[in-house]
Amino acid sequence: MRKQLVSTLFIIIISGYCVAAQEPVRTEETAQMTLKQCMQYAVDHSYKVITSGTEISDARVDRLEALLRAFTPSLEANSYGYYNFGRSVDPETNTYVSITSFNNGYSVSGGITIFNGFSAVNNIRIANTSVQMGIDKERQTIDQICLATMEAFYNVVYYKELSEILKSQKATAESSLSLVKKQEELGQKGYADVVEMEADLADWSYKLIDAENRLADAYITLKDIMFCPADEKLSIDSGIVSKDYVDPYGRSFLQEKERDDYSDIARLNPAVRIAGNALRTARYELNSAKWRFTPSLTFYGGWSTSYYTYPGKEGYVTTPFNTQFRNNGGEYLQLSLSFPIYDRLSRVSNLRRKKNAYMKANAEYEGKLREVEAEIHRAVQDRDGASAAFLQADRRAEVQEVAWTLNRRKYEEGLVSALDYQKAADNYLSAKAERLNSLLQFYLKRSVVDYYNGIPYIDQF
Repeated sequence: MRKQLVSTLFIIIISGYCVAAQEPVRTEETAQMTLKQCMQYAVDHSYKVITSGTEISDARVDRLEALLRAFTPSLEANSYGYYNFGRSVDPETNTYVSITSFNNGYSVSGGITIFNGFSAVNNIRIANTSVQMGIDKERQTIDQICLATMEAFYNVVYYKELSEILKSQKATAESSLSLVKKQEELGQKGYADVVEMEADLADWSYKLIDAENRLADAYITLKDIMFCPADEKLSIDSGIVSKDYVDPYGRSFLQEKERDDYSDIARLNPAVRIAGNALRTARYELNSAKWRFTPSLTFYGGWSTSYYTYPGKEGYVTTPFNTQFRNNGGEYLQLSLSFPIYDRLSRVSNLRRKKNAYMKANAEYEGKLREVEAEIHRAVQDRDGASAAFLQADRRAEVQEVAWTLNRRKYEEGLVSALDYQKAADNYLSAKAERLNSLLQFYLKRSVVDYYNGIPYIDQF
């Protein structure tokens, strides 16, 4: 009997294990993405960043080419072979012959420019500047993508939190409606009060639906900026608004500097660095245009040999190929000095164009520097203003919450009208929404100031 019981239990355990093994594995819900993760995803999948990377690669190739041209000679090898069926010169006797001949030649030559007005040096400098400019452009592209992602992310957070607030208000309205209906049954409230509360519930329901629709649209915008597939589910972590608010000025130390001393900070900005690199490139090109009026010195060297035979000449004994290859060989060295005299004023025209390009690049650099300095002033002012606005909105939300709580109790006791209660609820919602909006605005303005302070957006979180 005991053996049968043990066998039965064993079969039940094995059967349960098999059934459990056959059940589908439950996957967890899509993990919530933080702001930093959204930024990183957008950067990793942006075609603009990929394009910038290819431009940097091209600039590095140009730099390598400039270095090789400046410090290594050019080498080439040639070979030819042809039949001559007409009159030709006999290489052996140096006389004219009129028989068919075959000629074959080989040569190796090379040359290097010793001096060409420092053009090679300027080309290397221009190539190095192009590489740095490409890196700065890629940094600027990444920063622009991160800023756009941040704005879209905060927009999603706003409507997500607003929807939660409206859900709470809707639940409160449903509870108040239920209470009013009971009070109507008891004769404490009239039918008009019930209708007003139903209208209030309908109003909160409409606001909730509108906020959820805006939230869906905000998600679409965020996916588009992140280059995320439209059919892929995206969930974000909105815990940023629940963190304790401590420092109204955030991580930035710009305010510790003099308000009129932002030039050094502005020069670190990628946009100013790009303009500065463009100015340096224009200066190098101007120097090259000036040195084009100087002579150039080039050194050449080479070796060549040949082979010939007369296949149609009777009784002619051809010298072996190896012997001709060795005996017909010759070398040469050449030093060439070239003086520019007249080239239809192309050098003069080129110099004028490079001067104009340098003046233009200098003006654009100064303009970009002043523009970024003004942006820094504006960013600091916006951050300080957003900080003050949040502090006031935070205080206002606290006061409106107390006022709404008191009015709700008074309404339940019949001390205030439904209109006054709805007005208090609207003021409370408006205060909470404004507090949320001002907090997100402050986060955004603070990040902009930190960015101008030299901290990339993606490294701030």
